[in-house]
Amino acid sequence: MKKLVALLLTLIILTSCSSNEEAAVYTDELITQGTLIVATSPDYPPYESIDESTGEIVGFDIDVMETIAENLDLEISWQSMEFSTIVSAVQTGQVDLGISGFSYDPQKQVAFSDPYYTSSQTILYLKDDNYETVDDFAGKTVAAQLGTTCYDLISGYESIETVTGTDAAVLVEALRTGAYDGVCLDTPVAQNYVNNNTDFTMLDPIAEDSYSIITSSDNELLIAKINEELASFMATDAYDKLLIKWGISQ
Repeated sequence: MKKLVALLLTLIILTSCSSNEEAAVYTDELITQGTLIVATSPDYPPYESIDESTGEIVGFDIDVMETIAENLDLEISWQSMEFSTIVSAVQTGQVDLGISGFSYDPQKQVAFSDPYYTSSQTILYLKDDNYETVDDFAGKTVAAQLGTTCYDLISGYESIETVTGTDAAVLVEALRTGAYDGVCLDTPVAQNYVNNNTDFTMLDPIAEDSYSIITSSDNELLIAKINEELASFMATDAYDKLLIKWGISQ
């Protein structure tokens, strides 16, 4: 009996040591031990925005990242940044991760996680205008957030004048005042504005996309751990409940 107890204790210790060593491996790649420093641009509801009543950053992306951190037994220090600056913050080691609706783009020279959401792009416009397709915006001005897939998409149309800005919410407000003819946004973001404001409507989706979490190119162990946690989480009902919570679909 004593030998059996000793064997069991040894197995428990070895399992604990193995788990701790694994944790140490990927946390060694963090700027601050025990904490994920994560950048986001909170101007893109329902993915990330500022809750006016609490002042906290909320959204689908935020809940996804919080779930991963909890499963890894890590805290999160959120860093609010302009979308166009997050990639450089990741590259230079100012933050561990970025989550803000990033589409895969090898030219960004960062490591991308496996996709955690599949989306699309559209054009938001004032409902009194008569647009049915993207070609109807020929000769018009369409705004897009700097550094986004939307900007790359719209600037590919030579007949459309493309303008940029760093804050999507500011671009939408300018659309409301007639400064632009349209704003290119991810479809769930545009739908959020349509649902909450009778001034707006939008085109059917004009392109498909998917979102990833980003980290520095040399954080191979960290991104592998993120992918592992994403796969586990997305296979659960909790992931589906988040989609429902934020009014988006997969």
